[in-house]
Amino acid sequence: MARMDFEVVVLAGGTSRNLNPLVSQEVPKALLPVANRPVLSYVLELLEASNLKDLIVVVEGEDAALRIGGWISGAYVDRLHVEVAAVPEGVGTAGALRAVASYLTANDVLIVSGDLVTDVPPGAVAATHRRHSAVVTALLCPAPVSGPSDTGTSGGKEKAKKPVRCNIVGLDPTRQYLLHLATGAEVEKDIRVQKSLLRAVGQIEIRADLMDAHMYAFKRSVLQDILDQKDKFHSIRQDILPYLIRTQLNSEVSDNGGIKSELGMDNISSQNDLRWLSQHREIAPSAFQEPHAFSLKPLPDARRTHKCCAYIASESKYCARLNSIQAYSDINRDVVGEASHLSGYSFSAQNNIIHPSAELGSKTTVGPQCMLAEGSKLGDKCSVKRSVIGRHCRIGSNVKIVNSIVMNHVTIEDGCSIQGSVVCSNVQLQERVVLKDCQVGAGYVVTTGSEHKSESLARK
Repeated sequence: MARMDFEVVVLAGGTSRNLNPLVSQEVPKALLPVANRPVLSYVLELLEASNLKDLIVVVEGEDAALRIGGWISGAYVDRLHVEVAAVPEGVGTAGALRAVASYLTANDVLIVSGDLVTDVPPGAVAATHRRHSAVVTALLCPAPVSGPSDTGTSGGKEKAKKPVRCNIVGLDPTRQYLLHLATGAEVEKDIRVQKSLLRAVGQIEIRADLMDAHMYAFKRSVLQDILDQKDKFHSIRQDILPYLIRTQLNSEVSDNGGIKSELGMDNISSQNDLRWLSQHREIAPSAFQEPHAFSLKPLPDARRTHKCCAYIASESKYCARLNSIQAYSDINRDVVGEASHLSGYSFSAQNNIIHPSAELGSKTTVGPQCMLAEGSKLGDKCSVKRSVIGRHCRIGSNVKIVNSIVMNHVTIEDGCSIQGSVVCSNVQLQERVVLKDCQVGAGYVVTTGSEHKSESLARK
């Protein structure tokens, strides 16, 4: 895909309340380590592997943009051509796109969330988009499961993985066209489908096991029209995508080639809406007419103005978004476990990664599906299971670490026990600290002998 055919925008976010206390001014979301490399690196290398090397990365907040831009320029020099754009915090994904829309000139735009960890090739989404002449094509993936996958508890009982609640998706019988999408609070409500839609398609397959992966191919001209005219739209997933899906059967082609509302001109609320509708001549006539594709039955006196499509990844593909603390733990576990091919590392015969510069004390064990980064040192009689340990950590004797993530430059003194927790960089755990299902923010000191369960510990 040449740049002028498809331009790529990566929405990297900034800091995220959902990820407190893991993120901070020093560590924006895009730089959170997954298997000891920034989560943004997974998207960038996926795009690079697809020969998509001209990118715009949009970051919320100037400080975060400087940090992310500095990291990209060092890590991907001579590999990618990346322009980093800073936008104000809180503008949402639609606002982030508005800020860079005037710089986009290609026919189509591929938009990818910077927190996506997947091996689904972007080219497959783009090819589907082009094949159907769609205005939008969304990547849908099987819903991930959450929680430890092994019998790591002392009682020997297996912790069941929990399915993650996802969107309610409506598809046509061929599973090519996206006909309904419920997001956010709508998921809890009764599903309402327009009669006109049911008349047009005959039947709709409703799925609750698919995740909107936040990888979209858009027809640029349509996307820019929506961003210009719908200035209150804040989110791609909650505003733009549902709007396009909802309106794909609601218009007809007028005699002069423009489009008017199926309900009549009196229902157009403003001149802005009228101008917006009149700019869609180029996408009106196609109306689901590809050979070998499922053809929707025509509505009386109406023709479809645009098509919303879906690319559904196979169950063998990995797909997850780092949008919560639980997801952060799950993705780290997966990338050194079942999805280790995504890590970019070569695993040992023991199915783990121990950097040659790391030091292990006497009778210390590092189990399978673990990672121990460079310069870290463990004392005697330590046990590490299904965990990721970062760079230059100092870990004392008789320490147990299970199902946890320990970031860089962490000091853990003798006799500590850490289970199901995330310990951020430069944290100090004094002797005999017990953590279970906790998050410890950067630079925090946990005092000797204290025990914490399901707590978030951070400096004020």
